[in-house]
Amino acid sequence: MENKKDLKILSMTLILGFASGLPLALSSGTLQAWLTIEGVDLKTLGWLSLVGLPYTYKFVWAPVIDRYRLPFNLAGRRRGWMVFFLLGMAFLLLLISQTNPKEEFGILHIAALALLLAFFSASFDVVFDAWRAESLSKRLLGLGAAWSVIGYRVAMLTSGGLALMLADFYLGFDGVYKLLALICLVLSILAFFSPEPKKTNTPPTLMKAVVEPFKEFFSRNGAVTVLITIIMYKFGDAFTASLSTAFLIRGAGFSPAEVGAVSKGAGLIAILIGGLLGGLILTKFSLLKCLLFFGILQAITNLGFLWLASYEANITSMAIVIILENLAGGMGTAAFVALLM
Repeated sequence: MENKKDLKILSMTLILGFASGLPLALSSGTLQAWLTIEGVDLKTLGWLSLVGLPYTYKFVWAPVIDRYRLPFNLAGRRRGWMVFFLLGMAFLLLLISQTNPKEEFGILHIAALALLLAFFSASFDVVFDAWRAESLSKRLLGLGAAWSVIGYRVAMLTSGGLALMLADFYLGFDGVYKLLALICLVLSILAFFSPEPKKTNTPPTLMKAVVEPFKEFFSRNGAVTVLITIIMYKFGDAFTASLSTAFLIRGAGFSPAEVGAVSKGAGLIAILIGGLLGGLILTKFSLLKCLLFFGILQAITNLGFLWLASYEANITSMAIVIILENLAGGMGTAAFVALLM
């Protein structure tokens, strides 16, 4: 690094990467654990997994965010959107913490708030990716990507494993959501002081921002096949993950703290190792072979949950299932990302 400016940008990349990863579990695994403890039925929990759809479909409104800036424009184009979305997430987390799922329409209120939280979080990811691409010089792109991933993973551990342990032992789930709302507020202040990129590429018209990228993609040979592969490749894994927390707490009888330590803690480490292994294997074999092998591996390791359901589960058996499932998931994600590049 040549100067303090590079260090400041990299430090903000780490912080904003943390901000990017923090809300994910709060509209999925951690929320699922809370509602499971409150006695919400599995059918409702299954439907609630749909609140994560904004992460999948953020590409639909990403060009609009890229095209327009906020009217008041107090913090710059990229920075202004990041501050706006972080403040929105802090407010939504506070509202969720004050909602009782046992009250009439309580689940509907939580579902609506969680959907908005996922929308704001996915939109923040769009702006953060643009900010990172425009702020980092070419020689710092690789290092910046690594720092943002580190921040993202630490945030997932915080809002996943650590949050479950704090909820079980000290604060309760409402207290955890209040604490994380405060953290989001602090992150919004830090984002306000992040450097605004000097040059931002603004599409001249909404047509160029929204319509033309889709036209260009579908004009390519095999575009529909690639799109179907992208949608379906992680489909089964996503369905398994959608109710895994509820199963481990209610079906297998583990406490939120145990799930937090093993499923979210050791599981996260296994995902990272799986990603590294997948990357190494991709250097030796073709992408198609890796996609097939990793896909089959993901399907096989998902059967571990059947083992937990069929026999008396303990911490060791849960750890084995979670680690193997996340190792395979990390390898599959590595191949999936390679497909997207």
